[in-house]
This record gives sequence, structure tokens and C-alpha cells, in this order.
Amino acid sequence: MRKADEPEGKTFTYQARVPVDAGAAAALDAYAELFGRVERTLFAQSTAQGVKPEKLKNEYLKRFGITGRQFNAIRVSLDGKTDSVKERRTGLIDEAKTRLKKAQATLKKLGTAPKSETPEARVKRLGKLHQKTRSAITMAARLESMQADHKAGRVRIAFGSRRLFRAQFDLSANGFADHAAWRDAWYRARSEQFSVLGSKDETGGCQGCVATLADDGTVSLRLRVPDSLVKASKYVELHGIRFAYGMDQIRAALECGRVVERVSATGKPTKTRHGKALTYRFVRDGKGWRVFVSVSVDPVPTISTAQAGAVGADFNADHLAVAETDRHGNLIAHQRIDLDPRGMNSDQRRAAMGDAVKQVVERARASSKPIVIERLDFREKKARLEGADPWRARMLSALAYRDFDSMLRAAAFRAGINVIAVNPAYTSVIGAVNHAARLGISVHAAAAFAIARRGLGLKERPFAAYRSTAPDCQHGIVAVPARNGGHVTFALPARNRAKHVWTQWAAVRSSQSAAHAGHFRSGAAKAAPAPLSQAIQAVSATRKTKVRSLGANRQQHCSAGVPVFDDVPF
Repeated sequence: MRKADEPEGKTFTYQARVPVDAGAAAALDAYAELFGRVERTLFAQSTAQGVKPEKLKNEYLKRFGITGRQFNAIRVSLDGKTDSVKERRTGLIDEAKTRLKKAQATLKKLGTAPKSETPEARVKRLGKLHQKTRSAITMAARLESMQADHKAGRVRIAFGSRRLFRAQFDLSANGFADHAAWRDAWYRARSEQFSVLGSKDETGGCQGCVATLADDGTVSLRLRVPDSLVKASKYVELHGIRFAYGMDQIRAALECGRVVERVSATGKPTKTRHGKALTYRFVRDGKGWRVFVSVSVDPVPTISTAQAGAVGADFNADHLAVAETDRHGNLIAHQRIDLDPRGMNSDQRRAAMGDAVKQVVERARASSKPIVIERLDFREKKARLEGADPWRARMLSALAYRDFDSMLRAAAFRAGINVIAVNPAYTSVIGAVNHAARLGISVHAAAAFAIARRGLGLKERPFAAYRSTAPDCQHGIVAVPARNGGHVTFALPARNRAKHVWTQWAAVRSSQSAAHAGHFRSGAAKAAPAPLSQAIQAVSATRKTKVRSLGANRQQHCSAGVPVFDDVPF
């Protein structure tokens, strides 16, 4: 099934650096300290006493000297954190169960001594068994704790982060000279941000932080400080704020406000303001203060249509594969966009991902086609990495698919492009079996092609590369590319037409995994690829494509008697 997201109004957040002097910085620091203290107190009291935060409002207004809107901002911030913990905990429990099950299977395998085991191999195996046993015990304890909290509806929040809290137990390794230095960092981390809640019926979209536009294109903010922090003035003036992105949206939100005059039921004239709400969040980092402005943006007219085709995107560990189709599902073009995260920090990865998203959206905008992506959840994939190759585990942990999804949807929204999320089942297998060799493209580009076709509502059945007279291959032979530039073959499993075609695809995936495993264990995966047989050449794109395999079909690698084609482009 496919899921099309029709364009609706979305909330975008834009950030900018806030130029502050010593007085303004001190006021912002005091605001953040009070905000964090009230939030922690509210969380502790509502959790311990079981009282809803809304019922503590009047008490907190007098106790901490804050306004009603400031209390609402603190309550909304706390609600967001608690809801996030509850929502994420369900996924963590499922992930922990899968990881524990995988770890137990690994323990069972390590507990069995293979035949003719050498003493060195035995010591290594027992060492892995010991460490894996400790890891499994820790997993089981964490799972039990999360299940107990979930059953009781209990929420645990470490204000300041758990990582920093645990740093006090190893000060030198975490860069702290003594416990006092850690304590200063701990207090600072617990009071490094605050938010100001906006409303569409308030001046400037937020009475607690009113924005005005300057003639030089910058923004000025007038921040209302809590009553308990008022000294000479109850406002802090912040000038010269320049937004690199989103300035048009912020200006439109500030200028769309209008005042509507009405007469109430009692005959009294009233004035009501209608506009857009702007919510502000101030965050302190190593360079000073930043402000984040969240504003609702109206949708733009949709220009994409599936009648023109689709653009499929397959997100991988180190690159983004893109494939474009026509309205009949035929391949028009494909592209590889490198996204190797090794050696990059988080900001560099996000910047590279943003550039890749821009290319995908530009391709879709130029062709007026929707973008099709997989509806993925990497929790299960991460859980199955228990005991897997460390490099692959690191690469998958670096996958920011959620960032990619949010960036792509935001960019597509601004360009008027629909984004279709499809079921990811067997797309990689379909691409490798049906499209890679036939079209002369990589398995990842073939997967993107399969995703695009699924977004168009097209169905796929396994394609046999060629027929065979062997009794166990009566349904045909499947040829899929291998990593060394060669290929592996296996018999196409029979289809039970009483069941869904995905049942056959599941059998194909099992056969493909077995074929690749045998190819690797035989050592052929590290050797030069064998030349393609004439049967496979007849159905592949080796005579037409410009794709270069790793040495396949080159004259110096061909056996005697095997024909060599002069018109092969490599």
C-alpha cells in the first residue's frame, strides 16, 4: 500500500545567533535558570504527588514569581518531554526484546565447541562467551526495568543528560579537574534553555517575546522577563538578529496579523486579533545564545502528479540511490549521491544530507513527479546487529533516516512535491533480482527503482534470468550481482498462487542469502569475477550500459573459448 501525504500547513523552525551584551546575557542566564528550576520542581511534585501540572498553576505563579503564559510554556515543555519518553519507551522495549533474543542465540552458538578447535580459538571463543553473557544479563535487567516503568506509567527524566551525570564517576576521563568543575557544568547544563509560548491572538504572535522588523532586514525582540527577575525594566531588548533562512516566512507571519472588531452578545464592542503564532526557544551553547522561532507555513500549490511517473529514493549507509521512472514504470535515469558519514561530525552530516535532499527535490520539481521513499524504522535493524560486523553496526548507527525523512518532506513541501511512503518489504530483493542485471545498474539503484514502481502502484513478481532443464531448477535460474562485480545464481522458488506474491519473495530472499553466503565462504567473493555466461548475457544489459563492473568480461580475465565482445563499452 502507498501513503500519499497531501500538503497541509506545517510548522517550520528557524534559528539565528543572538547578539547580546553582558547585561542581556545575564538576564537570559537568569531566565533559563528559573525556567529549569520551575520545570524540575513541577516534574518532581506532579510525579511524586500524582497531581496534574495544570492544578499547580496558581501556586507556582506566586511561589516563583512568573506569569501565566510563562507557566504554560514550562508546562508545555515538560509535557513534550514526558510524552517523548513514553512514546520512545515502547520502541525501546521492542528493540531490547529483539536484541536479547539475538544475544541468546549468539550465546548458544558460542557455547558449542566446533570440531577440531585449536587452543587459541577456544580461548577466543570463551572470551567472547564471557563478555556476551555479561552483556545479555545487562540487557535483561534493562528490559525488566523498562517494562516495570511502562506498566506503572512511571517516567524518568535526567535534566542535564544522563551522560553528564555519569561523568562525575570518572572525572579525569571526561575532562573535569575536580568534582566542583563537574558540578558547575551540571548546573549549567540544567539551565541552558527556555521557551516562550506564542498564540495567534497576541501581539506579534507572542506577547512574551514580541518581534519587530528593522529596516536593515534584521529582527528585534522584546522579551518579557519573569516578575521575580525584574530589576530596572521588565523587558530585555535584543537587536540585530539576522536569520539566514526563513526570513520570508517570519516576515509573513508578523505582517498577516489583523484586528477584527465585533459586538458581543451583550452589545459591548470587542477587538480580537487574528494572525499566526510564533513560539520562541532560547538555547545557550559554547558560543553564546541562539534563538529558535517556530512558525506555521501555508502550503504551496502541488505541482507533482503520479501520471508523469515517480522519483524513488533508497537511503543507504553511505549514499543515497535515486531512480526516476515514467508513468508506465520504466526507468528513465538513476543517480548515486554519496553520503559517507565517516570523518564527519553531526553538522557536516546534516549539511551533506541537506545537499543530497536538494538534488532529489530538484529532480522531482523539474519533472513534476512525486518522491517515493520507504516507510522505514531502523529499530529492528539495529537490534539485529547484535554480534554483527562492527563496521556495519557503526554505519547503521550513523544513519539519520529520521533527519533525512524530515528534511525531504520539508523541502518537498516548499516545492509543492508530494511524498509517498511505501512499505519497504522486499524492495532490495526485488531490485537485485528483477532490475539490477537486466538494466545494468547497481543493486541500490535497482532498489530505488523498485521503490518508485511501488509508489506508482505497480506489482512485482520474481523474474528468472533464464530457463534450465535441471530437475531442481524447473522454474528458472535467478542471477543477482555480487559485491566483487560478479554474480551468483540460484533456482527460482516455486510460487504458491493461493498465497500472496510476497510469500514467494520471502523464499527468494532466503535463497539469495544462502547463495551469497556460499559465495563468500568459498572465497569467490574476494577473487576476480568470473565471466558472464552467454545465457545471462542474453538477458542482461552488459552490451548497452556504461556501468563498469570490477573486471567482469574483460579479455584478460576470460577463459579460453569464451567469446569476447568488442562492442562492450568497458
